[in-house]
Amino acid sequence: MCGIAGHIKVHGKVDRVVFDRMRDSLAHRGPDDADSLFLMDDKVALGHRRLSFLDLSAAGRQPMSNEDDTIWIVLNGEIYNYIELREMLVKEGHIFKTHSDTEVILHGYEQWGIEVVSKLKGMFAFGLVDTVKGKVYLVRDRFGIKPLYYRHDDTGLSFASELKAILEDRTVKREIDFSSFADYFVYRYIPSPKTIWKGISKVPPAFYMEYDIDSNQLRTKEYWTIPFGRGTASEDELVHAFGDKLDESVRIHARSDVPVGSFLSGGYDSSAVVYYLAHAGYKPETFSIGFDHWENSEHKYAEIVAKKYNVPFSSTIANASSLDLLDIMPQVYDEPIADISIIPTWLVSHLAVQKVKAVMSGEGADELLGGYSWQKEFFARTHVPLLQKIKDYFRVNKPSTVDYYAEAMAMGRFDAKELSLLFTEDYQQYVPQDTDWFYRKNYDASLSPLQSIQKMDIKCFMGELVLTKIDRASMANSLEVRVPFLDHELFETVLKANEETYFKPDVTKFLLHENIKDHLPEEILNRKKQGFVGPDSYYMDLDLYKGIMDESKLVSDGVIRKEYYLQLLANKEHWKLWKLIVMEKWYKKWCD
Repeated sequence: MCGIAGHIKVHGKVDRVVFDRMRDSLAHRGPDDADSLFLMDDKVALGHRRLSFLDLSAAGRQPMSNEDDTIWIVLNGEIYNYIELREMLVKEGHIFKTHSDTEVILHGYEQWGIEVVSKLKGMFAFGLVDTVKGKVYLVRDRFGIKPLYYRHDDTGLSFASELKAILEDRTVKREIDFSSFADYFVYRYIPSPKTIWKGISKVPPAFYMEYDIDSNQLRTKEYWTIPFGRGTASEDELVHAFGDKLDESVRIHARSDVPVGSFLSGGYDSSAVVYYLAHAGYKPETFSIGFDHWENSEHKYAEIVAKKYNVPFSSTIANASSLDLLDIMPQVYDEPIADISIIPTWLVSHLAVQKVKAVMSGEGADELLGGYSWQKEFFARTHVPLLQKIKDYFRVNKPSTVDYYAEAMAMGRFDAKELSLLFTEDYQQYVPQDTDWFYRKNYDASLSPLQSIQKMDIKCFMGELVLTKIDRASMANSLEVRVPFLDHELFETVLKANEETYFKPDVTKFLLHENIKDHLPEEILNRKKQGFVGPDSYYMDLDLYKGIMDESKLVSDGVIRKEYYLQLLANKEHWKLWKLIVMEKWYKKWCD
């Protein structure tokens, strides 16, 4: 896992000192090595910070080129099917000089052009420069596991793994996009392709950008879409296909020249990953987080699974003082994100990196298999007798799918009315008419009710919130997180099937359950689903919120109304206050 950066100038040369500063702002993503490359009379620069997993020798350094130095690449990520692709390319006559997965992309590009991206299985964000064609490609994986930001204007193109690298170029104006600022309070994140800064964008998941160096033109293309279908596979066929695909995915995610551990919560998903690792002959180091004085603390369940498979286990316990880590969150998350597990995720990553450089984690299983409470509730609401459906059809003011989803995601709902109360008069213009625009963009009315929710979960909740949270928290600790459920072939296997064969309202994550029911302890199989959070009391410290907001820069700068946050305090609206203090901390760090 690594940090990447690039800069292409329309006129003049890239400043080498500034560019290396951009690259080294990502040192936490790659503390093992660093290098920069300047091409085309310093018109093009590529930079890389390396966290080594495959081909630990100097041959695996990046930026990396093909045989004649006409194509160059910087990669952040892992290509898990690189062995299989390498064998295909060797048969086509390609000669490799390393054993790294990065070189597979170079030779794949020579063989298939940019369509090589459709053959890659893994998590990746990369920049590729073709000096013969005068093209630059910016590519992001299908689910958005790895980040990629870019800035394009009449001076050229720059890109990086994190915003902070682009901001190291002092010619870039730090001007907040207040429409994104408003989006943050609605979604808890800034939806792609927007960012918090004007003039800087995200490459959306499953997209690539093609940049022409001579014309300074940028083209966007989506190369993969979620393959919902109504297939005819039977339950037994799908159960076995799912188990085989997951087993294969865990095995190839374990490919590494250094040991790979696993996060372990004691829930279905991470416990299944540990089972499949053990089944494949691995004994991974496992890591969990608990909460002080909480009977539902997950580390107790995680330890049961660790003992079952006789794997090493470590845990850390969060308490009230852990909230002091809010002070470093704006550096970790250089774009504000208000997920309530940003601190626990940082803590368990900090624990894991003491023993390993990479871990596996269970993200993606709930989205794929309908494991979230709001998915089950919506399924129950929409699968009702015909007479009730007729009554609901004619009922006035019935909630739409998007309305339902927005409410389920909110954790302190900010609609247009609430945003108008939050903003001062000078910022009222940034309140959007449709606060749920991003959900609406990713809503597909042609899908079944359940699948429409699944799609929004994959594109919105997981792609923008969950994966961003885990990438920044882990990489701030120089830890790689691998997510074997996010194998696109696994998703295609399940989602092309009839939903009635993969979703059962009375069996949690049916396909996974059928594959692990004989391998996990009963107390794990029978656990009620619990998100990666602590007790509500952990987030209900009104004195904490008051102490931060009484000295608010957002208030003193005239962005938000003091009366509004005081009303939130009086009403004990702790979820809205949480969003507010996370933004306050970010604003002080980046706008002071």
